[in-house]
Parts: sequence; C-alpha cells; structure tokens
Amino acid sequence: MQMKKLGRTGVSVTDICLGTMTWGNQNTEDEGHAQMDYAVERGITFFDTAEMYAVPPSAETYGKTESIIGTWFAKKKNRADIILMTKMAGPGMPWVRGGAPISGKALTQAVEGSLQRLQTDYIDVYQLHWPNRPFPHFANHGAGRIDFTATDTAKEEASLLDTLQALGEAQKAGKIRHFGLSNDSAWGIMKYIALAEKHNLPRPQSIQCEFGPLNRHDDPYVAEVCVREDVAYLPWSPLGGGVLSGKYAGGARPAGARWTVDPRMPHRDTPQTHAAVAEYIAIAKKHGLDVVQMAIAFCRQQNFATSTIIGATTMDQLKNAIDAGDLTLSADVLREMDGVYRKYPLPF
Repeated sequence: MQMKKLGRTGVSVTDICLGTMTWGNQNTEDEGHAQMDYAVERGITFFDTAEMYAVPPSAETYGKTESIIGTWFAKKKNRADIILMTKMAGPGMPWVRGGAPISGKALTQAVEGSLQRLQTDYIDVYQLHWPNRPFPHFANHGAGRIDFTATDTAKEEASLLDTLQALGEAQKAGKIRHFGLSNDSAWGIMKYIALAEKHNLPRPQSIQCEFGPLNRHDDPYVAEVCVREDVAYLPWSPLGGGVLSGKYAGGARPAGARWTVDPRMPHRDTPQTHAAVAEYIAIAKKHGLDVVQMAIAFCRQQNFATSTIIGATTMDQLKNAIDAGDLTLSADVLREMDGVYRKYPLPF
C-alpha cells in the first residue's frame, strides 16, 4: 500500500480507500465489521462513507452504514487510526431533510447526525455528495445533457458561500477537520477555491468522482484542476458499478448484485458498455491479469489520482480488490486499454 498526500491537509492516506455503501443493505453489520478488520490488517486506513448509505438509498436504509462504522469504532477503540470521510446528501431525497438543497443550515444539521451515528466527535474529511445545481455526472456526463444557462450564476455562488461559511464554523468547532467535494465539476472546484481564498474559509482538499476504464470524462479537465490546485482526486466505481467484472454479460443479474438490487443502474446497461467490457476482459486474459485488479490498478496509475475507492459485498471480492495494490500495469496493457477507450469513449 502506498501513502499519498491528501491535498494540502498535511495528512497522508493509503492509495486504496475502503468504500462502505453496501453495509446495511447488501451486507450485515457483522460483515461490515469484518471488512473493516480485514482492510486494516492489509494496511488500509482510509475509509469513505455517506449519510445516505446504504445503497440503493431509501428511508429505511438512510444512515445505516454510518451506524455500522460507529459500532465498529466503539468496539475497536481505534478512531484515531482511521482517516474517515463522510458525505452530506444533496437535494432530491425526500427522507433527507425534506429533499432540500445543501445550505449552511442543512449542513450544520447533517454534521451532527453523522457524528452521532459514527460515534465520533470529529470527521476527517466532510464532503458534499453532489451539487445543488445540475452537474455532469451519473447519467449527465455527456455533451448537451445539461443546459448550464438555465440556472443563475450569482445565486449559485451565493449558495456555495453560504455552505462554505457553515463548513468554516464546523471546522472551528472541531467537528470537521477538512472539506471535500463529490461529483462536482472543474467550475465547482475552482469557484469553491476562489470563495475560500477571498473569505478565509475552508478550501476543498479533495474531490471524488466516478472514474475508471469505462468512464474517463474527468480527464483532462478536472484532472488538471486537481493537479494545479493540489486537490486530491479520488476515483470511485473503477468497475463502472460492477459491470467491468463481466458478471452482467448476456443480461445476467446475479442474486444480491448491485444491478439486481439498485434501480438506478440501468443507464449503464447499453450495448456499448457490454462491448467495451468484453474487450477489456480480453486484454486482461491476454496478459494473465484479473480484470477487476486491472481496472483498479489503472486508476491507481493515473498521475492525478490520490486514492481509489473500492467496495465489495463478499470477502473474496474485497481480498481480490485489495490485491490490486500490488499490481503495476505494463505500457502494453495501458496502450491496449486506451485503444478500447477510443472505440467506446462514452459507453453509457
């Protein structure tokens, strides 16, 4: 496991981060605890969660993942050993603060809820899960899918400043140590930085976005911002929601798998996706590689990436994913993967 600096925080994190979103739905509390135990045994001390987890999000599973992490901290007495990230939900889910947008007032409430569930008095990196404004991620990362002229820029900037001010208060109170973004854009990162510098407020230290062989749209634009401005880039879903493993080939829906239980996944289910997956699997077989490890190693080898977020529902999956930390892809493998990307740059 390699250690890398997290933005300008002075904190170093493992270059593989343990994602937790299945705990409380696809995984039990005991299984979540076992995954954390194993990750720590393998040297991973960087965890990511969110108030909206478990997935798929629902009123019944809201906050369950944070609670599972909280009981693990209470049992292990090891809070100081873990760099913990969690996220405040953006607008859209009626069971989370009435589905209201992110605001200073809502952020203060959200921080308190996460602290209670996590059984901790501080959060290392507190993130905004998605912006209030339309944003180019999930099913909206293709050209022409968002009308950016439909929202007022001055109002968007005022909303960002209101949120930053609440983050500043939470930081002063010792409830959060650092601030990060999730599923935001190059404009969002730069605007937060500008407002932070102008008003002496917390600076975004990280951003996590979907990135992997099937989805590379943050490179080069967000990637350059992260490098130039010392913002840690944290890829999530290197397997494209699990499809890159090949388990959904031919319309298969294994019991308990993500696409089987989560109704938000169909936007990834396209002929182009499955064609690209087949070619990536062929590259892995040609070079004697596990395709899951190949995808994670691909993310780790991006020069703008800090830590790749992995997730698993079984211990075998977790062990296999962590083993990717020992893999370095050859120039030939990277060149062949780039060839597939050029054929399928936007498979979903």
